[in-house]
Amino acid sequence: MRHFLSFDDFSKSEILEIIELSKKIKAEFKQGIQIPYLEKKILGMVFEKSSTRTRVSFESGIYQLGGYGMFLSNRDIQLGRGEPIKDTAKVISSMVDMIMLRTFGHERLEELAKYSSVPVINGLTDLCHPVQVLADYLTILEEGIDNPTIAYIGDGNNMANSYILFSAKMGIELRIATPKGYEPDTTILQKGRELGGNILLTNSPEEAILGADVVVTDTWISMGMEEEKGQRIKDFQNFQIDRNLFSKSAENSIFLHCLPAYRGYEVADEVIDGERSRIYQEAENRLHVQKGLMVWLDQHRN
Repeated sequence: MRHFLSFDDFSKSEILEIIELSKKIKAEFKQGIQIPYLEKKILGMVFEKSSTRTRVSFESGIYQLGGYGMFLSNRDIQLGRGEPIKDTAKVISSMVDMIMLRTFGHERLEELAKYSSVPVINGLTDLCHPVQVLADYLTILEEGIDNPTIAYIGDGNNMANSYILFSAKMGIELRIATPKGYEPDTTILQKGRELGGNILLTNSPEEAILGADVVVTDTWISMGMEEEKGQRIKDFQNFQIDRNLFSKSAENSIFLHCLPAYRGYEVADEVIDGERSRIYQEAENRLHVQKGLMVWLDQHRN
């Protein structure tokens, strides 16, 4: 049985299998064909951290695959508070066919997976957000960019960490630009380089974006960091992707953002609403790659 916690656990060929399956399921969906790949299967969706796109995409996805989605918020379940995660994992996994967890600490996800008898999916942790990077990659491929140079500009957060592992596994050039003190996780960066990743880490957004095929950013103030807002806005003020900075990327480059976006902070209106922005296609692709991922995990139970 396989879990989807981070790209560290997956080979390039397995990632491509998930992407190809996602393409197939998306094409069927667009043609009005809905095959019940997960007929009568139940997905337990545990949200300790709220989200619009994660809930809608997973809940719609499991229904479209013929299954059922069970939403559990932190008001419904006290994961590790009052009851050990081990006990919660064993009980919930005896009643559902798959679990998606969106939480803060990555160690909570790992412990849930350790004791779960069904596949566990990382819907987001503070350390990694791999389902979003899968959606980004599907979007990149749909744009006909087969061997991209990716520039990630902004906070070295869970998105940056997932891009490091993903790019190293896939053999993709990645350039990350962050302010000093906001670099990605050092352990993940070391792991990416040990895997042979072509990774540039810089404090210059201009250096990172020059000639890049794909430009990615994320919010400067992630959930739980609201008290740092003033300092972060000051520290990141030279990292906004505006028309001038974006113009240094490749001629046919695309802009991606996992949303929610804060216009006027990490990205200017003229870029996020511009003709090379693919944020809505990217957001929709969360639905399709998560469907592909759930079907793939179901096929690899034994």
